[in-house]
Amino acid sequence: MTAAAFLAFALLSLFAAVSPGPAVLMSARTGLTEGFRTGAALAVGIGAGAVVWASAAMFGLNLLFAAAPALLWALKIGGGAYLGWIGVKLWRSAATPFETADTRPTPRSAASAFRLGVATQLANPKPAVMFSAIFLGTVPPATAPWVYAALLAVVFTNETVWNILVARIFSLEKTRLGYISLKTILDRCFGGLLALLGLRIALS
Repeated sequence: MTAAAFLAFALLSLFAAVSPGPAVLMSARTGLTEGFRTGAALAVGIGAGAVVWASAAMFGLNLLFAAAPALLWALKIGGGAYLGWIGVKLWRSAATPFETADTRPTPRSAASAFRLGVATQLANPKPAVMFSAIFLGTVPPATAPWVYAALLAVVFTNETVWNILVARIFSLEKTRLGYISLKTILDRCFGGLLALLGLRIALS
C-alpha cells in the first residue's frame, strides 16, 4: 500500500468520524451533562465500535449484506429502534431541572460510558457500508496484515480523538451554563435529533 493511499484512507476515515451522526450527538450531550471524563470514556467506546465496523468491512461484510439483504434490514431496524428509544427518553426527561454541581448525581462510570459509546456506534450499521467503500477504494487486495492493523488504529484514533474534542467543547463551564438555562429546549433537540436519526437509519 502506498503512502498516498494510506493518507487517503486516513482522510476519508476522518471525514466519516466528523460527519454528524448519533455518536457525535451522544458525545456532545455526555460532555454537557456528565463532564469531560465521562465524555472521554464514551469517545473511547465510540472508537472501539468504529473498529468493529471497520474490521467487519475489511472482511467483506458488504458482500454478506449483498447476499443477505434481510441481515442489513434487521440491523437497521434494531439500531434505529435503539437510538429512537434513547431519543424518546431524553425528550420525556427534558423538563426535569438540571441539578447543581453540589447535588448532581455522580456521572456514570467509565466502563458504563464506554459500553454506551460502543452500543451507540454499533446501533448505526451505516459505518460498515462507508468503511467498505473506503477499503475498496484505497486498500489493495494484497495489503500486508500489519498495514491492516495500522489502518484500524487510524480508524480508532480518528473516531476517539474527534469525539473527545466534541465532549471537551461541550463540557466547558460556559457551554454548561448555557445548557442549564436552555435545558428543556436543548434536551428536546437532542432527543428529537436522535429519534429522527434512528428513524432515518431504520427506513434508509
